[in-house]
Amino acid sequence: MGEHKAESTANAGLTSTEKRILLTLDSEKGRAWDPRNLAEKTGINEDAVMQTAFMLAQKGLCGIKEEKKVFYHLTEEGEYYAEKGLPEKKALEFLREKKRVSFDELRNEFLAEANIATTWLLRKGYARIEEEEDGKVLTPTGNTSWLPPEVPKDRYPNVDIHEEIVRIIPKEGEIEESIVRRRLKDKFPEIKDITPGYHVVGDLLKKRKWLEEDTRAEWKIAITEAGHEVVSRGISVEEELTQLTPELIRTGSWKGRKFKRYDVNLPSKEEFPAKIHPYQRILDRMRKIFTEMGFEEIKGDLIQSAFWNFDALFVPQDHPAREMQDTFYLGVRKPLDVGEEVIRNVKEMHEHGGSLNSTGWGGEWKRELSEELLLRTHTTAVTLWYLASHPEPPVKVFCIDRVYRRETIDPTHLPEFDQLEGIVMDKGVTFSNLLGLLATFYKKMGFPSIRFRPSYFPYTEPSVEVEVYMPEHGWLELGGAGIFREEVTNPVGVKYPVLAWGLGIGRLAMLSLGLTDIRDLYQSDIDWLRKSRIFR
Repeated sequence: MGEHKAESTANAGLTSTEKRILLTLDSEKGRAWDPRNLAEKTGINEDAVMQTAFMLAQKGLCGIKEEKKVFYHLTEEGEYYAEKGLPEKKALEFLREKKRVSFDELRNEFLAEANIATTWLLRKGYARIEEEEDGKVLTPTGNTSWLPPEVPKDRYPNVDIHEEIVRIIPKEGEIEESIVRRRLKDKFPEIKDITPGYHVVGDLLKKRKWLEEDTRAEWKIAITEAGHEVVSRGISVEEELTQLTPELIRTGSWKGRKFKRYDVNLPSKEEFPAKIHPYQRILDRMRKIFTEMGFEEIKGDLIQSAFWNFDALFVPQDHPAREMQDTFYLGVRKPLDVGEEVIRNVKEMHEHGGSLNSTGWGGEWKRELSEELLLRTHTTAVTLWYLASHPEPPVKVFCIDRVYRRETIDPTHLPEFDQLEGIVMDKGVTFSNLLGLLATFYKKMGFPSIRFRPSYFPYTEPSVEVEVYMPEHGWLELGGAGIFREEVTNPVGVKYPVLAWGLGIGRLAMLSLGLTDIRDLYQSDIDWLRKSRIFR
């Protein structure tokens, strides 16, 4: 009666798969099994073997150890020299025959291998450099072996340990590091300590790149005393049903059968489904908001002329922002891709204000400066070009794209970043329309507290900076906006008001995602990406 009770207790918390694994582990007590051997012995696939082993380990019935093993295989270059021999050994034979060899002679004899041969001839002490009247020459030192210091060279004449290692590695396939070390120890018993990562192997891995290594984790599973005790009480393996199917219900064959137990307290496997990058989701959200507000998205070239990036926006040619410390110039010029009338209008606007009641900037406007190519510093170059191509109202467009400036990298600045630019051109649009449009956008982005502060920009008047309130940061500036000056719109043939804005996306994204460093938006931090929330 007591034995039956003990057997029932032993069987109570174990599935049939666990019992089969436990019985196999106990069949050779003291043996540490790998998953492949267990799978072959039990007929259970390796994934199920590991899953079951971890469940048994949680119950203290088996132990699992992870062992990392390193395997070597020859590179293409390693295979070549394994067959042809070390270049320094071939050069040594040539040197011993000639007694003295100039560097030119060595190059003529060994061509592309000459530099490699010379480097290792000197490093291994096979040769020395001597000064002679006609220049430097190589002469043999008398050494013919290169071995670890504890190995007597006279016992192994003409032996090079690099050559020995390359011979150990199979030309096809791989070999475990421990086997390499064992064979070296067998060949040279004088070597006292061949540790993993032995330095001569490191030469072939890093300096010569003849070997490549592959590190793999291997698991070893062994039964514990508690597991052995459970088996010794007696285990009966019964077939278990893992699910109740319609067929079992229809036929009634489920009656009297044993079902697999499920432990609802066991943690489920953590899943990491694919999802869009958090920053990309913010960009998509912005696109959706403006599209829903009736805007059309436009794109433009990363490389722009100074004409569209600066001159057409009424930025003077001597403005500090146009200097090398702020702008990435490409060092080349290209004829302007715009009609001569527009070029003349821009020139006159800069020099004396054109036909407007404006003084312009004075001085001489130089066409060659406007032809210089650069990486655009803002996407306004794109929206203005589009406006010049579509001078009749209404126009409602936006652009989300990359811009470039010579910024020092820090937590809030990068030399390349994304900008959201937009314009509205129509009859009768006002400054109030601009403020209402921006307020609507930021509220849809999740910033209910917004304010506008007067500001100055060279190509808009009036101008404002947009600020949002964050409890932990206070008021933060996120972009600039205004109405294009007539000095901008008049030369390109636009006769109606143009509302314009440029918003910094990076800082807005940092606030939305709770980041303190803008660089985190672009780094592949897999843990952060997995844990970041998904929002609509």
